[in-house]
Amino acid sequence: MKNTLLGSLYLSLAASIWGGMYVVVKVVVDVVPPLELVWFRYVIAIFALLIIGVVTKQSWRIGKRDWLLLFMIGLIGNAISIVTQEVGTMLSTAQMGAIITSTTPAFMVLFARIILKEKITFKKAISIILATIGVCMIVGNANIDSSHQLGGVSLLVAALTWSLMSVLIKRVPGHYSQIVVTSYAILVAITLLTPFTINRLADLDFQAMMHPSIWGGLLYLGVISTACGFLLWNRGLQMLNASSGGLFFFFQPIVGTFLGWLLLGEQIGFSFWIGTLLIFMGVLLVIREE
Repeated sequence: MKNTLLGSLYLSLAASIWGGMYVVVKVVVDVVPPLELVWFRYVIAIFALLIIGVVTKQSWRIGKRDWLLLFMIGLIGNAISIVTQEVGTMLSTAQMGAIITSTTPAFMVLFARIILKEKITFKKAISIILATIGVCMIVGNANIDSSHQLGGVSLLVAALTWSLMSVLIKRVPGHYSQIVVTSYAILVAITLLTPFTINRLADLDFQAMMHPSIWGGLLYLGVISTACGFLLWNRGLQMLNASSGGLFFFFQPIVGTFLGWLLLGEQIGFSFWIGTLLIFMGVLLVIREE
């Protein structure tokens, strides 16, 4: 019971942090393009994680048979998912970013069945269908211009890849520190993204990046959203099964939608709320099942 409560707390905090992340990204991405933004996030995050790891005297040794799994986690979750998430957020709205990626719990149910052999019950199957219909209503809304639709597709890819990564985390042996696992996954992402990023850094407007809202946003994304958020999420997933753990993503759209309305003045249409309601119905079905 203690592990369940702690795991629930960790996952709730991580999802709430990421809900606020969409608003920050909408501000920062106007100055720092998505690919460079992800790279800066990870460089800042890895320094924070290394400091934490050294202070807490972590063991950095990983068994040879586990390196491929860590590489896949870094590639799928830390590289592909986060880049498509930033691109999608740039092309859409903070609310859309938070809502579409909240389909993660339903997709985690599917991947947990395929990879972890967790049983898909009737309610879990219905939850996946409802979440998919909800996403289609949001992305396919005729009142949303084509750029927002492209952003919605990118966000959907982000949700799928993050779901897959979250299930793969369950395959990591429990005796490894989550600080170490998260650090190595981020190092993989940095290694993969650097060749595509390094030549683009000279084109950045570093004067604009000196504005408090930009460098403050980068610090939030690197230290709080990436280092702390990933640690909380990965640790929480180790304490709960994949199907249950993903459900705590519902805190993300609540925080993201509220902050998008409060800080960015984003408007919400009727079909947006219908899609959101269907997604929540799907998530709640799985909650009741568990």
